[in-house]
Amino acid sequence: MPLTIIILAAGQGTRMRSSLPKVLQPLAGQPLLGHVLGTARELLADDVCVVYGHGGERVPETVGDDGMRWTLQAEQLGTGHAVQQAMPGTPDGNRALVLFGDVPLLTTGTLRRLLEQTAGDELAVLTVEMDDPTGYGRIVREGDNVVGIVEQKDATAEQQAIREINTGVMLCPASRLRAWLDNLGNDNVQGEYYLTDVVAMAVTDGVRVRGIKADNWTEVMGINDKKQLAEAERALQARLVDELMAAGVGFADPARVDIRGKLECGTDVFIDVNAVFEGEVYLGDGTKIESNNLVRDSRLGPATIVHSNCHIEGATTGQGCEIGPFARLRPGAELADNVKIGNFVEVKKSTIADGSKVNHLTYIGDSEIGTGVNVGAGTITCNYDGANKHKTTIGDNVFIGSGVELVAPVEVGAGATIGAGSTITKSAPAGELTIGRSKQVTIKGWSKPVKKEK
Repeated sequence: MPLTIIILAAGQGTRMRSSLPKVLQPLAGQPLLGHVLGTARELLADDVCVVYGHGGERVPETVGDDGMRWTLQAEQLGTGHAVQQAMPGTPDGNRALVLFGDVPLLTTGTLRRLLEQTAGDELAVLTVEMDDPTGYGRIVREGDNVVGIVEQKDATAEQQAIREINTGVMLCPASRLRAWLDNLGNDNVQGEYYLTDVVAMAVTDGVRVRGIKADNWTEVMGINDKKQLAEAERALQARLVDELMAAGVGFADPARVDIRGKLECGTDVFIDVNAVFEGEVYLGDGTKIESNNLVRDSRLGPATIVHSNCHIEGATTGQGCEIGPFARLRPGAELADNVKIGNFVEVKKSTIADGSKVNHLTYIGDSEIGTGVNVGAGTITCNYDGANKHKTTIGDNVFIGSGVELVAPVEVGAGATIGAGSTITKSAPAGELTIGRSKQVTIKGWSKPVKKEK
């Protein structure tokens, strides 16, 4: 049976105390709503509609269109009213699954179970059992069937003892849902139209109502303030790390790693504490990430070692590379096999071929470096003239002494040696020693300046 997913994302989220709409608050590197949309895509729904409100066009502009429907709820008049906004574009022949933009940890496994265990003409609500259900609507059952949802303030003492509560997630035939929504009233203290009221309508109409239990509260928790956002962050990080450990990735401390995107790992990968991965990152077989590293949108080859306190973004490495400590690889840094990037070295938009070493206190930008090159400490490729960037080319087996400035555009031929302290402004020939120093002069009888007395 075709499926429409309706995601309610119109809430203001005043308890967030933020100018950013609640569903755009970041969780593991993407907005809360982004996680829910990702789950919706995995379910392969025929139709996805997001009902937005607070924040206006900022919500669809941030998250993107991606073929879904966007419906504005100009006034927030309750969950039932919100779902009503999505119904004009929802085919009657579909089942409608209602999700929430601030419930980001719900898994596709749980939702598939909800879909599989509910017949096409039935209504189902997702429930969960809580040790302390205070404040939540209780699920009232007769046998296996749900016959009502009773709010805390309306519950009898016996009903308040019920530990199974309503999560708000609902599945039912769109045609029936449309009729029930049209008959909703708002005769309550808040003057709002509640989606939960359709459960009683279903029971009255003789429609079977199923209650499908989620595995745990964390999966269905809503995010309403920064404390809950932080709790969800830790819960999601634990889930991501558990999945990686199950696949064989080693962690020094699973609680001190943050994955803000997609992290894929080969075999025998080890990750030390305080490592942060953002965007799409791949770590090849035997890669080791030491402590306090940030790796963003990069692909690190097998047996690469990243020593502590490095910042890597938009970079690729071959096999057996060694980076850091305190190194920075910027976008466009491409290292071949067995390349060494040492401490306080920055590489940007440059290729470095097999076996080359840039060990200390060096900037390599807009450069092409051949195989077997040794770049001495304090070397700078002067790639920017104040208006344009220029390229430096260094051939195979070049030795560059310490404290060298290579003023681009410039080329150093294969096998050349550049003397320490040189400023190279013209191409250096292959196989030769090139020195570009100013003449050393001693000024005899020179006196140091003396402070004038006030």
